[in-house]
Amino acid sequence: MSTATQTVAVGSEQAVHRQGFGDVLSAEWIKLRSVRATWWTLAALVGLGAGLTIVVCWGNADWLASPEADESPGAFLTWGMMIAQITAVVLGVLAVTSEYGTGMVRATFAAVPRRGRVLAAKSLLVASLLFVVGTLTALIGYFGGNYFLDREGIGMALEGDVLRAMYGSGLFMAGLGLFSIAIGTLLRHTAAAITITIGLCFVVSNMVALIPGDIGLFLERVMPGSAGTVIATPVSFNPNLLDAWPSFAIFAAEIAVLMTLAAVALRRRDA
Repeated sequence: MSTATQTVAVGSEQAVHRQGFGDVLSAEWIKLRSVRATWWTLAALVGLGAGLTIVVCWGNADWLASPEADESPGAFLTWGMMIAQITAVVLGVLAVTSEYGTGMVRATFAAVPRRGRVLAAKSLLVASLLFVVGTLTALIGYFGGNYFLDREGIGMALEGDVLRAMYGSGLFMAGLGLFSIAIGTLLRHTAAAITITIGLCFVVSNMVALIPGDIGLFLERVMPGSAGTVIATPVSFNPNLLDAWPSFAIFAAEIAVLMTLAAVALRRRDA
């Protein structure tokens, strides 16, 4: 009996050691796609991102073509993505905190003792999903919205900054997903993580513009909501921000710092 028990124990230990990242990725994908909230959130991303862009372009095409217009048509071609950002935050947070809420995270870490692999798998899946859906959503919004701009003679070709804004929207959504995963891992509470992420990215990022002088300008440029969104717009509404790629580099650095803190916290704290 003891020999059989030892054999099973050794076999189990070997199975754990053989477990690869692909296995963890597959398990996390099953969890992500089996939750209806994932698909409802992605549907909301498409509906808000593409739908609002088309509606706003339709409603403002006449004005944008008039001499009184003080905005570029390009500023409206991804307008809906500014609202759809919220869905990326929700998806990123739920990918982590839902397991803590149900207690399933204990089973996850029992199956995968190397917790960093779990965080990496969740991050890769959420970021990839948001990049693809975000890019497709931006393209749908572009083709629908640009139709109304074309009718007024102010349509924009899918090239240069417009093209960059299409995949840039996917990059921004993916970045927000990673940002939210890190916050969710640190806080482990759905409502708190969503509230803080939305407040930091969308409220505080706009409020710092009220601070006068160079300090206010610096904070306005480096806040995650401002730094990340520039790459997702052909023409930014805010002329004070840096160019697209320098701004996104700042956003990526902020994500890297948060993800590092999340990984350290994940290893050190109890499930």
